[in-house]
Amino acid sequence: MIEFRGVTKQFPDGTVAVRDVDIVIPPRKTTVLVGSSGSGKTTLLRMINRMVDPSSGQVLIDGTDVATVDPVKLRRGIGYVMQNSGLLPHRKVIDNVATVPLLRGESRREAHAHALELLDTVGLDRSLADRYPGQLSGGQQQRVGVARGLAVDPNILLMDEPFGAVDPIVRSELQQELLRLQGELGKTVVFVTHDIEEAFLLGDQVVILRTGGEIVQRGAPSEILAAPADEFVAGFIGADKGRRTLRLTEVDGRRIVVDSEGRPAGVLAQ
Repeated sequence: MIEFRGVTKQFPDGTVAVRDVDIVIPPRKTTVLVGSSGSGKTTLLRMINRMVDPSSGQVLIDGTDVATVDPVKLRRGIGYVMQNSGLLPHRKVIDNVATVPLLRGESRREAHAHALELLDTVGLDRSLADRYPGQLSGGQQQRVGVARGLAVDPNILLMDEPFGAVDPIVRSELQQELLRLQGELGKTVVFVTHDIEEAFLLGDQVVILRTGGEIVQRGAPSEILAAPADEFVAGFIGADKGRRTLRLTEVDGRRIVVDSEGRPAGVLAQ
């Protein structure tokens, strides 16, 4: 379990990124931090592995304040996946995936064998192992990034807008892949996005933040949709103008779900 207790972060220029944040992130679930630019979601994520330290308050993992843990040791036990994959361009795929296990003392043979297994896990062909990141598509690079994040079998996986730089079709494929992996592996995932659709798709718990790092609502997607906390949330999720209102219509004998403007949203299963 990850817990934020009264966490505030103020940078030297006086900017307050997050203010007095309290969140409990349950184990083996996906918690999505969602908000526009400047809402502090990435700052909160980076506090978990001490890439950013709070100005006040505590971040705890299973009751231990991360401020008391050596940051290098902490980071080597937490998976981290970022936008644009963050792969080392001069190292082959297999070496990128094996980076942290090698730093932790695994033999090259063991680390490479495990890296090949992880390519299987994220749906990549082993033939890609000897290629360099620049020889892969954007979607393949992101899958390698996920494999690298899983390389030390972490309990916690941090994902900072990992699918934001790929096209919509690839993004949808990667989202489904993450749902599959989470169903199989059951990690504690903290996922950052600015896309509410992605948040509702992936999150067991969704935390909505406004500019200045203030939490305005948290809960399951269904709870937020059913009862937006205020006008800001209603506008953010599209409920204020009826964009979340759906109805049924019939086309060629099939029942189609359409939104408030008559645009198709899906087909009702028989």
